[in-house]
Amino acid sequence: MAISNRVTSFFRLVENDSSVKTEVLAGITTFLTMSYVIFINPAILAETGMDYGAVFVATCVAAAFGTLLMGLLANYPIALAPGMGLNAFFTYEVVLSLGKTWQVALGAVFVSGILFLVLSILPVREWIMNSIPRSLKLAISAGIGLFLALLALKSAGIVVDHPATLVTLGDLTDIKVLLAAVGFLLIASLDHLRVPGAIVIGMLVVTFVGIITGVSEYDGVVSMPPSVSPTFMQMDIAGALEFGMIGVILAFLFVDIFDTAGTLIGVGHRAGLLDANGRLPRVSRALFSDSAATIAGATLGTSPVTSYIESAAGVKAGGRTGLTAVVVAFLFLCCLVLFPLAATVKNYATAPALLFVACAMAQGFSEFDWSDSTEYLPASITAFAIPFTFSISTGVGFGFITYAALKLLTGNAMKTSPAVFVIATIFLIHFVFGNA
Repeated sequence: MAISNRVTSFFRLVENDSSVKTEVLAGITTFLTMSYVIFINPAILAETGMDYGAVFVATCVAAAFGTLLMGLLANYPIALAPGMGLNAFFTYEVVLSLGKTWQVALGAVFVSGILFLVLSILPVREWIMNSIPRSLKLAISAGIGLFLALLALKSAGIVVDHPATLVTLGDLTDIKVLLAAVGFLLIASLDHLRVPGAIVIGMLVVTFVGIITGVSEYDGVVSMPPSVSPTFMQMDIAGALEFGMIGVILAFLFVDIFDTAGTLIGVGHRAGLLDANGRLPRVSRALFSDSAATIAGATLGTSPVTSYIESAAGVKAGGRTGLTAVVVAFLFLCCLVLFPLAATVKNYATAPALLFVACAMAQGFSEFDWSDSTEYLPASITAFAIPFTFSISTGVGFGFITYAALKLLTGNAMKTSPAVFVIATIFLIHFVFGNA
């Protein structure tokens, strides 16, 4: 009883009209909606040459660490994990496209985390968060959605490369392609029926079908966690501080900030946590938790850790305090013994999950201000450039430069935040001299 009273008092359950039982159930709900990350993140980062098992451990531990900080320091029902899109940017642009080592990429994540931490402590944090145009925030999210969709279709074998048209339709008779298509329809159907953990269920069902049809082998379910040593403290910070990496670091930083700010406000609003002025109390603690998690993630060996909008599922289930987040953190740590199961889930099972997440992120298009060409044109350029250049940083850079240029040419410069012109200038310098 004493422990229960302390928990109730520490997390202010009574003041938030909640209970231990409600918070625990909310934590389980949130975890089920976002646990797909423990399967997808290692699969994506392993393409850089990183050790799959080490990344699996880094994913679980970094998610648990960040979520625990959010729960204990900020007392919010918000969970964190390596971000979708950021992990793809890490792998496909920084390492496979730019030719950087994964150690340099981890160094860039570490540096971006340090910058985020500094910004979260300084009084300018809200000015920076509020000065970035809403249209560009929406565009980055939508563009990453398109980027993930392209990666998912490629991973499933539905889209393949072509020397004349760049991309073309793959072999739809391939059993793996069919399994991926069935997996997407299953996930979408379960989500429509409000089934908790729809994404994970869909991946596991498709994996099971793949095993019994001989497409993949069964590696087991439970074992001791693999070693994290292959990726632990492997950041190449010196390599990350080279001039050509400025755009990469800024992309990691901006996307992480936008993801965090959007999730905090969105989930906070749904949970009724905003004050009378529409602001979120204890925002500095929440930002600190997110930035510290990114630093810890880079140290362990994973891409940037960010707040997950899936936390809204737990809020809908009644979660109102950090106890929900503590439960999620505990469940992530429990997943450390599920490495064999994670290794069994192959691309044909993770692709439909990635495509489903991509579709959800694309909803940002509907919120563009289509009445103002100086808003929707830069936003569209951003969203299109990300998948077509196969680069989040390039898309973000094109967006800021286009936005600043149009505002300047149309006489709206005085109505635009100075931060936009500063960021646009930095990206312009990067594009002109970055490869020099």
